[in-house]
Amino acid sequence: MRVLVQRVKESWVVVDGKEVARIGKGLNLLLGIRVGDTEQLADKLVEKVVNLRIFEDERGKFNYSLLDVGGSALVVSQFTLYANTQRGRRPSFEEAEKPERARQLYEYFVKKLSEYVPVQAGIFGAHMEVFILNDGPVTILLEL
Repeated sequence: MRVLVQRVKESWVVVDGKEVARIGKGLNLLLGIRVGDTEQLADKLVEKVVNLRIFEDERGKFNYSLLDVGGSALVVSQFTLYANTQRGRRPSFEEAEKPERARQLYEYFVKKLSEYVPVQAGIFGAHMEVFILNDGPVTILLEL
């Protein structure tokens, strides 16, 4: 399981010309699910995300977590995080979980995360326009 974490001032998702999710200060999370990932991995990743200290304190040091700053999270499914580009020019997505199981784990991740912070989510499997107003920018790849 991979999540690309982006600290944002604001982020939103549009599907078919309609806004479906929006947050202010917080984290934009692009979530990739690999074949064999489990709910236990999702639990660990949620804990890591909400406690990751990537918000600045008064001295400009990364000392605050999403929980500390009272931020929100926007979760977007992103199977392309498991693109394999070792051969040729077209990425292979063999490591990405099949859609049915990936949807289950995506929804599980969103539900678990919402136990800690306010959460908005994109629409699994939809063609989404994701708007990200990076803060920093601060972008970190987490993988379990």
